[in-house]
Amino acid sequence: MNRSDALDLLHEYTATESLRKHAYTVEAAMRAYARKYGEDEEAWGMVGLLHDFDYERYPTAEEHPFVGNRILEERGWPEHIRRAIMSHADYTGVPRESMMEKTLFAVDELCGFILAVSYVRPDRKIGGMEARSVKKKMKDKGFARAVSREDLLAGAELLGIPFDEHVQFVIDALAE
Repeated sequence: MNRSDALDLLHEYTATESLRKHAYTVEAAMRAYARKYGEDEEAWGMVGLLHDFDYERYPTAEEHPFVGNRILEERGWPEHIRRAIMSHADYTGVPRESMMEKTLFAVDELCGFILAVSYVRPDRKIGGMEARSVKKKMKDKGFARAVSREDLLAGAELLGIPFDEHVQFVIDALAE
């Protein structure tokens, strides 16, 4: 399995540009962390691309990511990829044990929040954004209210990284 296979699967199940963009940003953040930790950048990137590939068709907690996991298994995707994807949702009961699993949780919601912050900037760009801008928007409960602030903070804690450092790392990864 490679990035091309992951992209094909993502595009097969995900039609909306916004959800595809989310997958691309999570992939970028996962790849950057894989490089930082000396891990398998391809595997981490594919996890980022595929973590929500089934969400558009199967958006309920009863279906996502369970249906996606079944599809991945049927198509021969490796267990460590499937397990990481399953672990990103608290309600699956799959604990986050590996650094890949912890990192996926840590970057998933944060990538979406950073994108939302970029949309309200005058230049609408991620480049040049600072962690303090993200933290300021986190205080506005009406802004991107579907994003759990607790999950954003818990992700950095799970990685053992100060929140500001984690946010800036992800901003920089997405700005590339």
